[in-house]
Amino acid sequence: MSREPVLVNVSLIGNKHISRGTPCEDASCTLSRDGVSVVCVADGAGGSKYTHARFGARCAVDTIAELLCKHFDAFYFENRESVSRSMLVTAVHSSMAELLVTHELDGLERLSCTLLFVAVKGDLVLAGHIGDGLICRVSSSGISPLTLPTNGENASSTYFITFPNAQEYLRFIRTTTDDTHAFVLMTDGVEEMVFDSGSQLIRPVVARLAELAAKGQEEAEKELASTIQEFVVDAGQNTDDASVGIVYLPETEAPEFSSLSDSKARLQRNHEDTIRSVQMEWVSKVKRAQEILTSVREGKPLENMTGAAQSEDEEPVSEKTKDVPSGKPVIEDNRDVRNDVEEKKQEEKKQDEKKEVPAPAEKSAKMVPLWAFLLVCGAFVLTAIALIVQLI
Repeated sequence: MSREPVLVNVSLIGNKHISRGTPCEDASCTLSRDGVSVVCVADGAGGSKYTHARFGARCAVDTIAELLCKHFDAFYFENRESVSRSMLVTAVHSSMAELLVTHELDGLERLSCTLLFVAVKGDLVLAGHIGDGLICRVSSSGISPLTLPTNGENASSTYFITFPNAQEYLRFIRTTTDDTHAFVLMTDGVEEMVFDSGSQLIRPVVARLAELAAKGQEEAEKELASTIQEFVVDAGQNTDDASVGIVYLPETEAPEFSSLSDSKARLQRNHEDTIRSVQMEWVSKVKRAQEILTSVREGKPLENMTGAAQSEDEEPVSEKTKDVPSGKPVIEDNRDVRNDVEEKKQEEKKQDEKKEVPAPAEKSAKMVPLWAFLLVCGAFVLTAIALIVQLI
């Protein structure tokens, strides 16, 4: 890549907030320093309990931009992704903690927001995303999602960077700029207008928005704001705040706009094929694996472990297994499943013991006590002696 990326960002208030007299809760920023270029966008949570979400959104984008400009290499070359994700979340939480003091708040929940970012250094790219919204990659061959929106239990809920376990939901991507013309980031106010989740189609307008950056940051931001205002914010009376961020790579090949499709066949998704169903399917195999590993750790022989793992039909699993959180590795986090299986195993063992051990009454009927045997023998001996004496 011969030239530095062009960075563009805009955040506009939606008509929903204008009609309510509330401020824009989105935030976005760009930062270029030490050979690193970063774009971040965030969407402050809506709702009465998220009283200072707009401050949280601003804090999140500023913190991540500064952190990645200063420590891009540390995050890109760290092999332990969990450590990188935890550090990013910790940095945001630490910065937000200062806002608790400034605004006299009772917890980070008041500052809840989603977060999306892309950082570029040379040919290397770091991207992260928690919550709804969308990050797209525009290339010579078209438009593809780099990350997809993630909702919670229903379409109106999502995940926030302020969650205590936010690192579990933060998608963290290390890639390169190969075959990339631009990255486009957007909060859900824009995502809902340009992304069809049913077909996974990203509309061609996203590529045209990215191309505005070819005019330079200042001019691009003016035209981008005007376009988003007209076609997104003013599209209805109840539109949400809208933020867009662009990382444009000069001297790279843009897609052929006439070849980009504005329609796509709807996906035939099997809604019964979920991570939870996979977890349930593997419960018996995981249980057996844990038994084998326990035997290995304790130095026990494995001769009695050669049988195949039982299927679920052979060994029913407690209803509690339905509550195993989806998205977590079963072999590490199915403690409830393991406990239920172990409890069932112990119960069955007790029942078997009850069946095998004879009742006390049966035992006394079949066995003569030693003292009774000795008493009978003694009486027999005394009788024999008495008879001999009489004969003499």
